[in-house]
Amino acid sequence: MSEGMLTRSRQQALPQQRGGFVRRWARNPWRKPTILATITWGYLTWSLLPLVIAIAVSFNASRSSSIVHPFSFQWWWSDPSDSLLHDPELHSAVVQSLKLSLVTMAIAVPLGVAFALGIDRWRGRLATGANFVVLLSFVMPEIILGLSLFFVFSFLLKFVALGSTAQILGLVTFQLSYPVIIVRARLLTISKEYEEAAMDLGATPKQSIRAVLLPMLYPAIIASAAIVFADTIDDFVTVRYLSGPVSSEPLSVKIYNAARAQPTPAVNAAATFMLASTIVVGFVAYLLYRAFTKGQRTGGVGDFATQL
Repeated sequence: MSEGMLTRSRQQALPQQRGGFVRRWARNPWRKPTILATITWGYLTWSLLPLVIAIAVSFNASRSSSIVHPFSFQWWWSDPSDSLLHDPELHSAVVQSLKLSLVTMAIAVPLGVAFALGIDRWRGRLATGANFVVLLSFVMPEIILGLSLFFVFSFLLKFVALGSTAQILGLVTFQLSYPVIIVRARLLTISKEYEEAAMDLGATPKQSIRAVLLPMLYPAIIASAAIVFADTIDDFVTVRYLSGPVSSEPLSVKIYNAARAQPTPAVNAAATFMLASTIVVGFVAYLLYRAFTKGQRTGGVGDFATQL
């Protein structure tokens, strides 16, 4: 039998695929995920394009926000009166936003870590109720929390004037749930054997927590601090309700007020500053995370994102 006859017989023995190209492509389980990749890239483009436009307008050389002119730092610091650096209102708002973010982070993160340790070791109905309150503040709409705090400071705690103090108390109340939840999730992955081994070697319970448990919680604490800062610096609802004098209005409120009129590109520069500060804090937190997890199997970007 010739080689051609063998080839024809093998082709006849193979099952014939019916249908067109589209049907065969759809039934192929090993095909490239073209549709999924297209949807993903489309979503990323749709999400990032407004940011790119806002950043580009902040470097505009004219007052118009609809037409982008050549690259310029006019609205960052070159303009002597209307730039982000020299405008008194925007400059005060930048300082207020950074102050609220740093103070809230410095208060909420240690309180959240202590609260997470307490709930982890606390048993009974009170512990369940405390855990429920933390989760409730986490899922409660911020507008309800902000309005409730406004009524509390206006009618109940009248000795707390609206302004920076009320804003910090409100932000700490809202942001406290982030470190509690993140640190508790980390505690679930840490065995009690580490603390027991430290106490077997002569350490007191407080020493075992300080010398053994807290260093193992550093990645979760760093991730909590980054989230609290990033969520506080662009907070609008809570700080808007609890604002007092004009000097207590942060950058998010200033941007909102300016956007309702005829904003200059300095407003885009302010928004770009908020975005850049969040990115810088996230990068610093990642470097600290790498430093504290040095020598471990963790420490990559994926592990840091998991902590977040």
